[in-house]
Amino acid sequence: MLSVIIPTLNAEDELPRAMFPLVGAVVRGRVKEVIVSDGGSTDGTLDVVEAAGAHLVAGERGRGPQLAAGAREAKGDWLLFLHADTVLETGWDEEVSKFLEQVEAGRFRSSEIAAAFRFTLDDFSGWARFLETIVALRCAILRLPYGDQGLLINRRLYEKLGGYRDMPLMEDVDLVRRIGRRRLVMLRSRAVTSPHRYIRDGFAARMLRNFACLTLYYLRVPPRLIARIYQ
Repeated sequence: MLSVIIPTLNAEDELPRAMFPLVGAVVRGRVKEVIVSDGGSTDGTLDVVEAAGAHLVAGERGRGPQLAAGAREAKGDWLLFLHADTVLETGWDEEVSKFLEQVEAGRFRSSEIAAAFRFTLDDFSGWARFLETIVALRCAILRLPYGDQGLLINRRLYEKLGGYRDMPLMEDVDLVRRIGRRRLVMLRSRAVTSPHRYIRDGFAARMLRNFACLTLYYLRVPPRLIARIYQ
């Protein structure tokens, strides 16, 4: 039983695209429920949620708290956290289904395991391909996917680790580090993410800022201070 959890804040333009690949998975019985955890949208996001028949959770603003709130409402044995501006490619649910079958068959050390998708930007520039290569290397060497790659995690493991923490930034890195390299699998299916922020800020500037924030996090700089720098 798979529960998909999507945090939103004024995401009426991106959310329909993110939810479209989930429809077939719901029809085929691979996704039991889609939960949208909203942080106070003032646009048409809630109308999109209602039209899609998803379950709405309204609460505190902030991606970490929103993800945690959605997880508390979820009924699934497996949780899939997905950003509102990320679209899973066709066939993602088939790969996830095979992965879960292997978990149940004991192909891994434990059923308390997690997985993430392959990062791709919805952009044709050379900068986009360069960034995808950097992310692929980061995931191969450090096993450190970000939230825009989705996170599929066994519910028992999620609860044992304490779930998402109330952090203004780096909540995805914080949870992945607690999961650990040995319990994280990289899937082949792509998670296609909007390039809007990179185009708006400039690819080089955005990449440098993200790297700076990650470095500061590893140096144990308080997340609230990192958030100020990021913003």
